[in-house]
Amino acid sequence: MKSVHFLLACVLLALASSLASAYDPNPLQDFCVAINNTETGIFVNGKLCKDPTLATVDDFTYRRFNIPGDTNNQLGRNATRLSVDTFPGVNTLGIILARIDYEPGGVNPPHFHPRASEILHVQDGTLYVGFADSNYTLFSTILYPGDLFAIPLGMVHFQVNIGKTDAVAFASFGSQDPGLVNVANAVFGTNPPIKPEPLARAFMLDVNVVKDLQEKFLSSDLAKKHVAACSTY
Repeated sequence: MKSVHFLLACVLLALASSLASAYDPNPLQDFCVAINNTETGIFVNGKLCKDPTLATVDDFTYRRFNIPGDTNNQLGRNATRLSVDTFPGVNTLGIILARIDYEPGGVNPPHFHPRASEILHVQDGTLYVGFADSNYTLFSTILYPGDLFAIPLGMVHFQVNIGKTDAVAFASFGSQDPGLVNVANAVFGTNPPIKPEPLARAFMLDVNVVKDLQEKFLSSDLAKKHVAACSTY
């Protein structure tokens, strides 16, 4: 009887481990081309699926990833991430891709993806990249064309174009919806804003500096009113 209980415990443990390590649901069919038609669609894994007999090769083909993104912004970078809306054939496949363009000095600021690990491939240019683990150890290096860099799930990471020419990289994710949390926005750009006093202590900044950062990250007039309302702790 003890051996039966032990075997049952092992099976349950293995099942729990399997469920805990699964992020995207496993597909129950060969593919699920995403559509928005509620009349002819089949609802699977968060999106309606096109009737498989109506699928075409175009559903699994994307041809516009050679077009550079507009880097004329404060960060000097543009991240174009595909989704099931732009590339419907990837629905339920557990993968997605992003193109990142950087002007010289362009920065992809510290951020993390809560639902996917990432592999970054540099096509053009020279990037300084890195991630920090839960022990606050920084793993950083310089990447050149053809180099790859792996970023574990949930780790805060960044990229900077340290070259004198534009740079292009492609990021592959182990989820069709990896999610994106920019650290600075999550700290200084929430709406309503976090009270500035705890942020000032956490970042060892003057309260007025925190308020100024919140003003910069919060764009709407309503958000700015929230900053004023949170001026006392």
